[in-house]
Amino acid sequence: MTRALVLFAHGARAASWAAPFERLRDLTAARLPGCTVRLAFLELMEPRLPETVSQLVADGVGDVTIVPVFLGQGGHLLRDLPLLADGLRTAHPGLRLNVAGAVGEDPDVLDAMTNYCVRSIL
Repeated sequence: MTRALVLFAHGARAASWAAPFERLRDLTAARLPGCTVRLAFLELMEPRLPETVSQLVADGVGDVTIVPVFLGQGGHLLRDLPLLADGLRTAHPGLRLNVAGAVGEDPDVLDAMTNYCVRSIL
């Protein structure tokens, strides 16, 4: 079964806002050569999550993991993402869809951010 990883970010009006997420996508893809890695947005930017997943399914992907590139579990991840995931499961009943926790809540990510903050004052 073909697998894909979708990095899911909020989106913003300024196109330059997407640059760090695009770098993250590219770095992630380089470490997962057998996996399709895409970037999708909740709002204000394209591509949106439903279109991204629909295109992956059309390309033959049967297993998609969504990684919310958010610092915490705010309203978008508590309300919006579950609704989007339910809609995707309904639209693509054969798709295996997994949703990871917010990247900013992972202990290793928090440790890396703490290290950066500490280094910035030294």
